Amino acid sequence: MIRILIVDDSAFMRKLLSDLFTGEKDFVVVDTARNGKEAVEKTKLLQPDLVTLDVEMPIMDGLEALRLIMQETPTPVMMVSSLTKAGADATMRALDLGAVDFIAKTNGPISSIQDIRQEILAKAREAVRVNVRHLARPQAAPIAPRSVLPFGGGIQGTDKIIAIGTSTGGPRALQEIITRLPKNLPCGVLIVQHMPPGFTRSLAERLNSLSDVQVKEAEPNEPIRPGWVYIAPGDHHMRVERNGGQKILRLTQDPLIGGHRPAVDPMFDSVAQTYGKQTVAVLLTGMGHDGAQGMKKIKENHGFTIAEDQSTSVVFGMPKSAIELGVVDRVVPLQAVAAEIIKAVSL
Repeated sequence: MIRILIVDDSAFMRKLLSDLFTGEKDFVVVDTARNGKEAVEKTKLLQPDLVTLDVEMPIMDGLEALRLIMQETPTPVMMVSSLTKAGADATMRALDLGAVDFIAKTNGPISSIQDIRQEILAKAREAVRVNVRHLARPQAAPIAPRSVLPFGGGIQGTDKIIAIGTSTGGPRALQEIITRLPKNLPCGVLIVQHMPPGFTRSLAERLNSLSDVQVKEAEPNEPIRPGWVYIAPGDHHMRVERNGGQKILRLTQDPLIGGHRPAVDPMFDSVAQTYGKQTVAVLLTGMGHDGAQGMKKIKENHGFTIAEDQSTSVVFGMPKSAIELGVVDRVVPLQAVAAEIIKAVSL
């Protein structure tokens, strides 16, 4: 049984989430809390397997509660976030503080939660399997963005592309990598992070504020430029297409793939076709197997492939699937991924 503590200042949301989880045979709601102070106390007392934590609450908000929980009683935490700009920004901070994942809370009728019932349950079941000890470690003070390897002027004309796919645990992993890419990176970077609309823009803005490279949420028909990082917007697949002498980004709302939009596979498929052996593809932490088949196509087109090692993956699902297919050239811990990318681009 998965023992869960539900924290929300709304009695309606507490009831809604309680009913959702108690309707499943493998969950039991051990208690509820109305604010962050109660959340910290009850987490310490009850030792739940999972905490769902609202962001905006009286007395103590969710971010401060999360910080104390990860400091005093490290526990898998899933944030419950509002679909607002402020809510998305707070969610990015929560993921940086050690939250495993989040669900987007709507202000609509009960059916709005029921529509994402299976997603919530899947995320909760995956979250309890995560070892949060490494997420709870105190982080060093932010360092100035730096190059791993310098680039010479002769490499600026390369026609390579870096394509990265990730899901659960991705925002922190992306911060580790993108902040280490040099300003004179000679190619563009494409990222698919499983996230709903609004949250991908906050992720892009946060990474841009910390990085030497330019990071933005991708726009329709945008040309790919060296030294720029493009994050697929929530609810849109992102592909690359040729347009005369340019390569541009195509955003679509084609059907979900494996339950995801954006999904990694269509992005990987398109770069395999468009860039071939000039592709450097990376699969980071995430549940499921999105990206594995796309990485296989990249490998068949002689691209270079990298997967995050199990030792640093919050969830070793997506990298594991590609490794088991035998389509990964390098398996390295997160701290070594940026260096591997830059070595591959500079060859």
